[in-house]
Amino acid sequence: MSFESVVQQAVYEKLSNDVDLNAQIVGVYDAVPQLEQPDNEFPYVTIGEDVHTTIDTDTELMNSVSITVHVWSRFDGRSEAKKIQGLIYNALHRANLTYTGFKFVTITQTQSQTMMDADGHTRHGVQTFNLMIEEL
Repeated sequence: MSFESVVQQAVYEKLSNDVDLNAQIVGVYDAVPQLEQPDNEFPYVTIGEDVHTTIDTDTELMNSVSITVHVWSRFDGRSEAKKIQGLIYNALHRANLTYTGFKFVTITQTQSQTMMDADGHTRHGVQTFNLMIEEL
């Protein structure tokens, strides 16, 4: 299994299994069809872009990873998106992620922002997390 697949799966599982987060959203997705969605299919979370940098040593296979998590909300105002971002922070920042054959050394949030999406109706939250992962 590749570092890319392991990180994606571990973050997805952590967010999908977080009870507090899932009480506030309709789902966690890898991709959502880009069709017009009714307001009752919001808010939701997508796992977005990731950048992997190899940081191997002579004895260890490691990656430094930056991964982005997106929040999509149709609530009037930013409070819903920000609340969900707080729950994502609670779920991932300094979390103990696991995946057989790999060790997650650390994961920390490095950035968070909210904005109005280009459609003028959807609030978009973006969070970036940095992590280090080692293959055992």
